[in-house]
Amino acid sequence: MKVHVLFFGIARDITGFAEDSPEIPAGEPVSSLFQRYASRFPRLGEIATSLVTAVNQQFSDSTCELKENDEVAFLPPVSGGTGATSERWTRVIEDPYGHFFALTRDAFDARSLGQRLLRGEDGALVVFEGVTRNNTKGRRTLYLDYECYEAMAIRVMAQIGGALADAHAIDRIAMVHRLGRVEIGETSVAIVVTAPHRKPAFEACAEGITRLKQMVPIWKKEHFEDGAVWVEGDWDASVLGR
Repeated sequence: MKVHVLFFGIARDITGFAEDSPEIPAGEPVSSLFQRYASRFPRLGEIATSLVTAVNQQFSDSTCELKENDEVAFLPPVSGGTGATSERWTRVIEDPYGHFFALTRDAFDARSLGQRLLRGEDGALVVFEGVTRNNTKGRRTLYLDYECYEAMAIRVMAQIGGALADAHAIDRIAMVHRLGRVEIGETSVAIVVTAPHRKPAFEACAEGITRLKQMVPIWKKEHFEDGAVWVEGDWDASVLGR
């Protein structure tokens, strides 16, 4: 049978390709499929403990048995990390509760998202923006480049937002992340929360950016004057499946 395999970030750099469609035996577990690639690309095996697998855009463990036409993604640790109109969003989910989640390749105004979410009963509006800085440990940064497993990322963002809305006394939440090249001083990610009171709004916003950086499959490459590196992060323990 045939499956579709995706590689992102440093895993793509190691293999030299972003996708593959190998023929494998029916019911082969993810672990065996991975070993096929690790035997061809030893460096991939060396980073195996930091990789997470997704099958059909859902986090999965290595024992998962594969079926015909399954989509398998090998994911390295995530690095997190004027108003835009709806046409400018690359992908977007806006649910019936007014929560808003989007990926975009354009600059956007996070504060305008607050006005989109705000309602008369809200007494708090909290906006967090992650902004591209000009250095890392004194090494001059030229710009950032974000790569993403888009179909899965937008779903995970919406799942995180829904969980935060259930856990905190908030009204609405929005999460937006840039893709592609992001210049110094530009916003790369924003979390916006509205609520009747400030405490749950602050708490949900802080938890939101933490979860996004640990669970959403987005990778950051930092470009310097003398080269570029993928920024290493850490998966949330709940997605490791180990």
